[in-house]
Amino acid sequence: MKPVASVVIPAHNEAAVIGRCLDTLFAGAAPDELDVVVVANGCTDDTAVAAKRAGVRVLETPIGGKPHAIRLGDEACLTFPRVYLDADVELSAASVRALVAALEKPGVLAAAPVPEWDLRGAGRVARRVHRVHDALVAPSRALAGVGVYMLGERGHAQAFPLPDLISDDGWVHRSFTAEERAVVPGARSVVRPARTVRAHLRRRVRVRLGNRELAALGKPAAEGRLRLGSLAALIRRRTVSPLDAACYLGVLAADRLLARTKRGSASWSRDVSSR
Repeated sequence: MKPVASVVIPAHNEAAVIGRCLDTLFAGAAPDELDVVVVANGCTDDTAVAAKRAGVRVLETPIGGKPHAIRLGDEACLTFPRVYLDADVELSAASVRALVAALEKPGVLAAAPVPEWDLRGAGRVARRVHRVHDALVAPSRALAGVGVYMLGERGHAQAFPLPDLISDDGWVHRSFTAEERAVVPGARSVVRPARTVRAHLRRRVRVRLGNRELAALGKPAAEGRLRLGSLAALIRRRTVSPLDAACYLGVLAADRLLARTKRGSASWSRDVSSR
């Protein structure tokens, strides 16, 4: 049986979560339905051992960095389309099938699921900040920020080879027009956002540095910057509360200040609060 899709999972010190990721992926999958490659990169834990227990192909490299890991896994894939999945994100075989079906539609070159946010264990302020942030970015998110995207063969040729950069999903997202990208309602990814304000700030600074790097590489955001008017509209519609908005604005000011003091780096840092 030919696999319906290949799946590349870059994993740096993900022993605590890689089993959960693979268990979810294979639940309900037919034998040999999915071609899965885990790339354990720069690991100092048992990520590779945990992945091998699941019976998938595992590549090991002493070189850290997500783009490098993705390229290695990509070279080992057996088929198209290809899924690129974060090790701390859950995606089912049924969702993979839904993504595959979306890519069969004319003009669709890339697809992503709808994220389901697991906020268990998150602090009150972090929950409020995430509620506002998600409501603001949801209309333009598409391939970025959901922990997984799928590319068909034509889409792969358009977005790859992936360069060394901070935001691989941002690069891929900006490699396609809105008409070439599809958000698939029948596919879901379970994503665990930052549990603390400090962890959220680390993530946001990294996103800002990544966006700055993408713009320098000739891939500015077509959607433009978020406006305060959008936040006011959310309050008027009671999508978020004034207290939610106040928490968001306070953290936003801090993240902008921190981003100005940092320089970009293509190294792969993780948010351990969500693991």
